Amino acid sequence: MTSAGWPAAWVHERLGYEPRDLALFRTALTHRSAAGANNERLEFLGDAVLNLLIAQRLYEAYPRAAEGELSRLRARLVSREPLGEIALSLGLGEMLQLGSGELRSGGFRRQSILADALEALFGAVFLDGGLAAVEALIARLFTERIGSLPEPQALKDAKTRLQEYLQSRSLSLPRYAILGVEGEAHAQTFRVSCAVPVLALQVEGTGSSRRRAEQEAATRMLEAIEAQRSRSEPR
Repeated sequence: MTSAGWPAAWVHERLGYEPRDLALFRTALTHRSAAGANNERLEFLGDAVLNLLIAQRLYEAYPRAAEGELSRLRARLVSREPLGEIALSLGLGEMLQLGSGELRSGGFRRQSILADALEALFGAVFLDGGLAAVEALIARLFTERIGSLPEPQALKDAKTRLQEYLQSRSLSLPRYAILGVEGEAHAQTFRVSCAVPVLALQVEGTGSSRRRAEQEAATRMLEAIEAQRSRSEPR
């Protein structure tokens, strides 16, 4: 049973916000497994607000970044893992209202539930205090993370970076081939080769899926190309 003032003190202390309509925040902290109104609709709204405000911050912070680079930077901030980390740092799990099944299975620690609830809180602040209020909250929670982002180029996956490297030098694209698949259907390991014949290079990569194996192979190919370049440079 929760107190009549729940969760006003927590919202004030952890979010730095004075709620006016406590019902919004109670809903934001109520998972669908619990009785009563749940946070799914507020999560939908908060997700949109978060994406808008983070996109604006990145647009201003990286004036030369292309659309794809901005999208990768945004994903680095608003995907399930970073949102779950922020929620944990706020002690959000301790405030969640969960059904008995989710409580028994540790739902208050589950990354997806924490991330969804954090987005729902953004939706609640937006409805309760307007755009300026949620913008101030998001700035407080994300400014340090935005400042520590890597350069946009570094966020490209290995296959993309390898392809762009070869294309920029008018070289043929790499060739990927499955060399083998081992293990049971639910725990398979793929072995993939990556070849760049014009450079006389071929490497292998492994992973739990073909995509992951190809990414590892591409990473090793980039390393092999760099090593080849280093050997060929005059001393």
